[in-house]
Amino acid sequence: MAISAFELPLGKVFTSDYQLSIPSFQRAYSWRPGNVLQLLDDVRFASQTQETPYFLGSLILVHDDDRAYEVIDGQQRLVSLTIIIAALRELEDDPALAHDLTNLILEPGDRLRHIEAAPRLTLRERDADFFASYVQEGNLESLFDLRDMDMATNAQRNIHDNAQAAYDNLAGMEAQERRRLASYLVNKVTLVMVTTDDLQGAHRVFDVMNMRGMPLTVSDVFKSKAVSAIDGTAQDQYAARWDDIMDPLGDDPAACEAFFRDLHLVVSHKVDCSRLIDQFVGDVLNPRITAGDIKTFIDDVLASYACAWRIVEQPTSTNLPPQVVSALVALRDYPNDDWKPIAMWALVHSIRNLNNRDTAVFRSSAGHARFSKDTRESAGLDIHDLDRLMQILHATDRAWGVDCLNRVASAQRRTRAATTVRDLEKGVTPNAIAGLRVDQTAARLAVIRMRGEMPNDPAVPRLLLIRANEQKNGYAISRPRSLSAVHIMPEPTGKDDLEASWTQSDLEYWAERLGNMALSQSSDERMSKFTTFEQRRACMLALAISQQFPLTRELEDIGTCTPQTLAARQRDIIALIAQYWQLPFDEHADQGMSTADNHGMTADQIEPETHTRSSRRVTIAAVLRAGLLTPGERLTWQRPRKGELWVAEVTPLGRLRMEDGTEYATPTAAARAVGGASAGLNVWKRSDGTSLADIWKQYRSRQ
Repeated sequence: MAISAFELPLGKVFTSDYQLSIPSFQRAYSWRPGNVLQLLDDVRFASQTQETPYFLGSLILVHDDDRAYEVIDGQQRLVSLTIIIAALRELEDDPALAHDLTNLILEPGDRLRHIEAAPRLTLRERDADFFASYVQEGNLESLFDLRDMDMATNAQRNIHDNAQAAYDNLAGMEAQERRRLASYLVNKVTLVMVTTDDLQGAHRVFDVMNMRGMPLTVSDVFKSKAVSAIDGTAQDQYAARWDDIMDPLGDDPAACEAFFRDLHLVVSHKVDCSRLIDQFVGDVLNPRITAGDIKTFIDDVLASYACAWRIVEQPTSTNLPPQVVSALVALRDYPNDDWKPIAMWALVHSIRNLNNRDTAVFRSSAGHARFSKDTRESAGLDIHDLDRLMQILHATDRAWGVDCLNRVASAQRRTRAATTVRDLEKGVTPNAIAGLRVDQTAARLAVIRMRGEMPNDPAVPRLLLIRANEQKNGYAISRPRSLSAVHIMPEPTGKDDLEASWTQSDLEYWAERLGNMALSQSSDERMSKFTTFEQRRACMLALAISQQFPLTRELEDIGTCTPQTLAARQRDIIALIAQYWQLPFDEHADQGMSTADNHGMTADQIEPETHTRSSRRVTIAAVLRAGLLTPGERLTWQRPRKGELWVAEVTPLGRLRMEDGTEYATPTAAARAVGGASAGLNVWKRSDGTSLADIWKQYRSRQ
């Protein structure tokens, strides 16, 4: 068994030298948007120092034949990187750069070298065509037009959701920043290629690399550096002290690194920490070692902030006052945790004895009564200036709420956190801290966002509905583990048996708006089989714990759910959230937004335009409003091999009408109704040969 290992940049991996495939025995692609966005954020941070490489781990490959390699370890990263590159290409306006990005994920072929055109990475058989057709070959518009029922496997749903998440994240950047990121991704993101010619050997390599031994964590590295600077017998004492402090954080390497990144921000006030070991040693440890107070750092700083980290991770297990616990639980509702350094600083500077190993921070029933394992008597929490602590936590919640709605990037949120900690250390009062200030423009934009369609991340409507329910209740509400924001009315499919007072356009309009959502322990997947309001309401309210949310409980009082019902509900929800976060709200702004008034109206009269470029499904009505299609226009799908020609007419209300009179809400629904499960948006052409996929992309680029 021959084994080789060498490091390559991604641009040398996605080349003709490697024809990568996922063997059938491998598990399916399982990364979710959170994983892909974390990868994107990590690479984006690292790219701020363009000359510093970013190591993305190893790939374990079996060399089959010539250029063919099977991927034994590394599928999740390779698929996700391909999705990110496809999203970069979709957003790129420069044809030459778009071509270069295409060549990273598609082998163009070389007849002189006897290389056939093919995807650089081939997935398992069940998902290979889906991934190649929609992602690698550049049909993201068709991918975004798919509904859940159009996807056959969970891996395909993950590909769809992750492509949307990557697109939305990258769309929030300026074009030049995306190009810098693409250049860094190709040239500085590196992988170690571990190759063998034997499958059993590859599995042995995988076993050795992943299962045997305990690799050093960043905590081990920092402990060695800090303790080696301590003289004499105190070294053993402080080595044990370090372990006592860090052991309760657990042995998850990613969590350990996240803690030290946040501690680095708190101490140094620097946002970038892409080279964690070098920067933590240089910015945090070395100054303490030089000053001769590394013991004080371990006893006071490390101990206090490690405890604060544990508090923000599990606030309901602490002995903190209920209002502090509620505020920390509220912060944990966010789909990001860039707020943690602020909360940690506030806790450390509000509890005098947080670094005392005998302080009873956690309830004994949770098994965390003390830091140490001895039987000494526990000390109570010495909390001071509780009002300031609450002001900081509430101001952080408000700032992060507005940033979440306005899709502020991670780097900007980290900058906000660093600015806030710096000002707090200067003694600036919470209401005067620049990092926690929300200007009126951002506040008004946040309210506008709430009136529109929700982002693809399900954590956002969940967050907003929790805030609205708590504002209505007047007190904090516990979060069941499986709590979700579910849809009140069924997802429009184009073939719906419509309830009274509803049109297909109504269903499409309300599909992803707050007024059509409620908190429940049920899930949209579980509710998908229910097609009426009464059935879905019964499912939502089946568990008594779902009824603790007043806006969910109110559904019991609704006799018939109409578009006007959802319009009124949406106004109430937005008003409650605006009150919670103290945002400007005009109660008359949503008047006339109910599509109950839209019967007989044309598409350009139905909905005001939004101007946020995102992967949200484009509707025919929106394209009509933009003037990229016209009512009465005929679209064709010609299938020469089958001798078929399908014709669809664009209706004034934003639907496709087939020649037999059947209407469909989406081009994909129409295509699949007449042509089978593999048909999609791109099969429809207008008279000049332009595909709907190209028109949809043109519309999206205008946002």
